[in-house]
Amino acid sequence: MDFLQMQGAAKLQQVTQLLKSLEKDLQDKSLTTPERVQTLLQLRQHGTNPTNAGPIYSQSGINTLVQYGVEGETPDVRRAALRCVANALLLDPKMRQVFVDTGYGGKLADKLKTDNSEDEMVTSRILFYATYDTTMDFENLIKGHALGDNVTYQLNRHAKQFPESGRMPLSQMDELALTDTLKLIYNVSKIYPDLAASFSPSIPHILKIISRMDISEQPLDGLLGGLLNALSILDLGEKGGKVFDSSSLFPTFNENCNVERLITILDRAVSLYGPEELETKAIPLLYSLIAIHEVAPEDAQKYMRGLLLPEDGDRSLPIGQSDALSSRLLKLSTSHFANLKVAISELMFVLSGKDAETLTKNIGYGFAAGFLAARGIEMPQSDSEVHSATTDGADVLLNPITGQRLDAEPTDDLPPMTQEEKEREAERLFVLFERARANGLLNVENPVTQALHEGRFEELPDDSDSD
Repeated sequence: MDFLQMQGAAKLQQVTQLLKSLEKDLQDKSLTTPERVQTLLQLRQHGTNPTNAGPIYSQSGINTLVQYGVEGETPDVRRAALRCVANALLLDPKMRQVFVDTGYGGKLADKLKTDNSEDEMVTSRILFYATYDTTMDFENLIKGHALGDNVTYQLNRHAKQFPESGRMPLSQMDELALTDTLKLIYNVSKIYPDLAASFSPSIPHILKIISRMDISEQPLDGLLGGLLNALSILDLGEKGGKVFDSSSLFPTFNENCNVERLITILDRAVSLYGPEELETKAIPLLYSLIAIHEVAPEDAQKYMRGLLLPEDGDRSLPIGQSDALSSRLLKLSTSHFANLKVAISELMFVLSGKDAETLTKNIGYGFAAGFLAARGIEMPQSDSEVHSATTDGADVLLNPITGQRLDAEPTDDLPPMTQEEKEREAERLFVLFERARANGLLNVENPVTQALHEGRFEELPDDSDSD
């Protein structure tokens, strides 16, 4: 037997002896409290690598550790035991169902009402792992063991750690605990949508933390990312069940404070992340803004449109070419990342009152065409020049394709086309138009065909000068 094998055998023997001493202690209380804590800490250390730690990763091992974690006589005993359990559930997914089979899930949910962040962290983490491929009855945890209420208690507790002024960062343990509780909210709501309403009372506390915490250099990562994920999965429309107070979303002291904060985060994120990262990280925030606009009062909707849609001042350039947030979003909507394209286009559609004509007026045919075609919405018929009111009330003419003011478009200094060039260009456009119709991008008659039917073509004499 070589040295590594000897080490492995020694580790297995020690793990076996430690667990046997704990099992015996459950029967005859043969260990003192410090001895229990020390034994559990040793097991936790051995369990960080499942190799030669089989007794921990077993039904009897998990059952023993969970008993100490729930029924241990001191916080130190309970925490040490539950950390062993959490580690096992992380490293060996099969242990998650083994934990569920112990029947201690409900008692663990009861213990989530605590003022200690270390206890919150390990409890939320174990319940989070149990959302994956287990038979855990989360409806029973909510109805019989106050899981929803206890989660809200934690969000409220952490929100109080963010004063209005002098924003102090959370301690590492507080941040870890809050992050794990947010993951629990997200997974339970995602996997069991009918239970999501139980977490709705947490929404005001989520919004308060978002409004008061500093925006990090990577705003869609870390704690803020977890808060945005949780917000996106919860029902902001108050469709039933336990609902949050709508005044928390649009408070009377500043109806737009939450909207402004979320859009500020979006603005920074679009500046800092590339399309590939935004494809996943920005989706929760974009859909939260969509949901908020759906339930917002009229003034708040107008405020959102002012921040997210192209302004009249942007129309000196084609839409999408300025440095405004709206332009940067529209440029991203033409990327090759499907989720990002759909989310941004959906946001623009909702901001436009879900009206195709308003959408094309707001962002131009060029950006609107693909989205409307994908949704099976017919492109609106329009004049070649679209009117739009400026901030001073005067009407200006816009290019319907680019959204740029006609008076700001560059002048054409090229010499006029010859008749032969006009005919070649007309033929090219005819072919392109027919291809677009065949691919479903357009659902209107080819203007060349229409002109032919209406007799608007002029027969040229054979000796017509093409020059």
